[in-house]
Amino acid sequence: MARINEHFAKLPAGYLFPEIGRRVRAYQAAHPDAKVIRLGIGDVTEPLAPAITEAMHRAVDELGVRETFRGYGPEQGYDFLVDAIRAHDYAGLDIAADEIFVSDGSKCDSGNVQELFSLGARIAVTDPVYPVYVDSNVMAGRTGPLGADGRYPGLTYLVGTEANGFQPDPPDEPVDFAYLCSPNNPTGTVATRVQLERWVAWARANDAVILFDAAYESYIADPALPHSIYEIAGARECAIELRSFSKRAGFTGVRCAFMVIPKTVMGVDPGGKRVPLHALWSRRHTTKFNGASYVVQRGAAAAYSPEGLAQTRAQIAFYMENARLLRTGLAAAGFTSFGGIHAPYLWLRTRDGATSWELFDRLLGEAQIVGTPGAGFGPGGEGYFRLSAFNSRANIEEAIGRIQRVFG
Repeated sequence: MARINEHFAKLPAGYLFPEIGRRVRAYQAAHPDAKVIRLGIGDVTEPLAPAITEAMHRAVDELGVRETFRGYGPEQGYDFLVDAIRAHDYAGLDIAADEIFVSDGSKCDSGNVQELFSLGARIAVTDPVYPVYVDSNVMAGRTGPLGADGRYPGLTYLVGTEANGFQPDPPDEPVDFAYLCSPNNPTGTVATRVQLERWVAWARANDAVILFDAAYESYIADPALPHSIYEIAGARECAIELRSFSKRAGFTGVRCAFMVIPKTVMGVDPGGKRVPLHALWSRRHTTKFNGASYVVQRGAAAAYSPEGLAQTRAQIAFYMENARLLRTGLAAAGFTSFGGIHAPYLWLRTRDGATSWELFDRLLGEAQIVGTPGAGFGPGGEGYFRLSAFNSRANIEEAIGRIQRVFG
């Protein structure tokens, strides 16, 4: 008999987004003529920028010629992409080429990074939280069974509220590793320089490590707000960072991202010796990953070309105008919302005492709009709801009109 990993039994029956999909399919089966507008999952809708597709076409042509054909590439990423990342994203921030690890997505990286840490490591997450941070640690066996309060014993939850702007302070209790996402998914809020300075100071004082998920940094509009945690003095000693091409360049279906692990970020082995996480991740990465494809990496590098930057920035501006329209339309319908200024997500408070799943069902049933219940992001998300600005302008305007008719 093949014994399974018993920790999977601690997880709810379905991941958040498949459950949303199940409910939407059931609704559509019962209402086949309904035009459902999806503002739930954070999937882009605009086509890839011309500079990117042109580069990918050229790369495909190269692979069709013996003289330019390529097989296995470097697991850590091709130099042409790594050099573009350093020049554009980390200019002046002292990030070495071999501290950048190209991957096939930040979701994978955020789920896999926990493998570097002992099963006895104490993990902190914000609440509400991107579910992968929690679920991957549950699968690894760092928690007890899900509690009646919707939280797992063994994790430290840092609750984001309206009072703290959905940006909680570092924990008071000892923690080995903390997940921090800014701009935040799901709330759409962003950490200030002062807030990140507090996190870095905490990590250094407590010999802890921060995973800084900056997958949405390209949506930050205020130059005073940090795009990278390495803009904060001392972060090279305590932080690793995730970046993604999914939302900045429309790669949700193409898959490309990267993680930065400075050689100065340390952990402690069972014998008490301090070891660099960089070496551990390099071993893990080269053992379990064969590298993102050459074609994809050529496309990602093209996103940094002058044409690619102009085209992808125009797409981001398009989505952020969608977000502005949603903010205005939701306010007119009587909703209080947060985010949507430096991120493509709006985090709205439910109305009339409704739970987040009750609002989901009402929006789907009466307005044919799909959003994401806040409870799916943890107990701290109950009473809130996430809407995404990723859609066509026509659908955004139609969705606003429907919401105002139902709730106005």
